[in-house]
Amino acid sequence: MLGLQLMPRSSRTARVHRRSQAGAGDVFIPEKLYFRIGEVSQITHTKAYVLRYWETEFPTLRPGKSSTGHRLYRRRDVEMVLEIRRLLYAQGFTIEGARKLLAGQAGREKSAQKHLFAGSAVGESVDGARLREIRREVQGILAMLSRKLR
Repeated sequence: MLGLQLMPRSSRTARVHRRSQAGAGDVFIPEKLYFRIGEVSQITHTKAYVLRYWETEFPTLRPGKSSTGHRLYRRRDVEMVLEIRRLLYAQGFTIEGARKLLAGQAGREKSAQKHLFAGSAVGESVDGARLREIRREVQGILAMLSRKLR
């Protein structure tokens, strides 16, 4: 032999490697409206205390609360957890870096939605005068309908 000896990976390195293996596309998310924190923990392979910590660090991750105070995650929250997990463990981002990246993505999505609702079907900008005209037309239709019902 050449004197080379294979050293086993440290347990931490192996743990990080296993965490980064499952991507968001590999995870099956059941078709449900709400998930409790234990379910999200199992689906995403992330401890519940880590999920609670991420809620404080990432403003985009805000699960609702039930009347009894239990966290209720929606599907988009579970997807957000998977994205945060991917950024932190697989991509090597810091929490601050992942937060900035996700905030930038959320800003771009809101901007795209704003553009969708700002224009009409042919891409024209809807201004205040046009909205007032539409409102008058709708009020006129409502007035005609209310006269017919009398």
